[in-house]
Amino acid sequence: MRFFISDISPTLSRIVLVISIKIQDIIFHKCYIPTNQVGFTNDILKGYINMAILTEMSPRERVSAALQHQCPDRVPVYPILSGVSRKLINASYFDWATNADICAEALIKVTDDFGLDCICTLTDLSVEASDFGQKIFYPKNEAAHPDISKQLINSIDDYVKIKKIDPRTSPRMSEHIKLCDKLVKARGENTPVVAFVFGPLGIASMLRNQCNLYMDIYDSPEVVKESVELITDVLIDYCDALIETGVDAIMLDTLFASETIMGKSMWKEFEGHAVKRLADHIHSKNCMVMIHNCGGGVYFDVQIEMMKPEAISFLHVPDDCDSHADAKLKYGKQTTLIGCMDPTKLPNATLEEVEQEAIIQIETFKQDGGFMLATGCEYPANLDLDRARVIVEAAKKYGQY
Repeated sequence: MRFFISDISPTLSRIVLVISIKIQDIIFHKCYIPTNQVGFTNDILKGYINMAILTEMSPRERVSAALQHQCPDRVPVYPILSGVSRKLINASYFDWATNADICAEALIKVTDDFGLDCICTLTDLSVEASDFGQKIFYPKNEAAHPDISKQLINSIDDYVKIKKIDPRTSPRMSEHIKLCDKLVKARGENTPVVAFVFGPLGIASMLRNQCNLYMDIYDSPEVVKESVELITDVLIDYCDALIETGVDAIMLDTLFASETIMGKSMWKEFEGHAVKRLADHIHSKNCMVMIHNCGGGVYFDVQIEMMKPEAISFLHVPDDCDSHADAKLKYGKQTTLIGCMDPTKLPNATLEEVEQEAIIQIETFKQDGGFMLATGCEYPANLDLDRARVIVEAAKKYGQY
């Protein structure tokens, strides 16, 4: 249900918007309403009006409005405070990445302390590859990654090592399912929880190594395609388990769908059809699909065509746009845009420069809603959190509608 409220007063707009969000929330979550309570009573209506006038929106209401391309009270904000959140509870990187209890504690604390509008469960890109059998290296102070000296796949013949696995019982994916369950139960009523899943071609590259995967695509394309489809079968089971926890969306990392990694037609052939199948399945379960892609020249057009995402989290300008402003004009009504603070620039930027960049992003994307301010990739895991606070405060100060 969608209300078009741009031509009425701001106060009435807030009232209508809150009511529309409440109705959609009831429909989306399939809440049961007794027959004698189907209509809005005067008390319920008064309650929603008071909520709209007297209080600011909750994170869930704010994000819901943005996803409907309506104007909430202000721009939603969530710099992607993943690994850095471990510092708030004095956890090691290994424990934070591999223990759902510890990770949940950290993500809840960073969400509460910084007033984030969304919880994204990105830990590292090796979660799925680890369970397929890839040896993983866990550095002391950075994200886990494959041990390149011990690749699971060392030749074309080794692709048979990729087996169907059960994500509900495999070590790291089951722990991520547990993490999502904890976050939904602890904060899901008020704050959207988005489960982060690496795309199938990205997982294949973790098992083989990116350079060799490219050679295999040219030398034995059907072998690669069969492996991607098998991985996708597992990801469908994985997403089913994640959706059962009550997460609001699955965010698929489709890093290969960008100019800096491979051509557009090649991506469509080797991953596009697989992620379309995955996205269609997620949507069939009444769960939203979001995309994260921090590659240069990201392919918005074919990803929207294949996956119909409710939102895209990105850093760089899409391949068919001249600027972020052009991206807003071209795609701002097709999907919600999330970004685009550059995390690589944060360590050397002053707090004033961070605020100014946040203002630029807000001014570029804010108009007509459909925007969430965030870092275009993970906030640096060892950086002080003062810059994150500046980003959040900028959204509160300059992002009001």
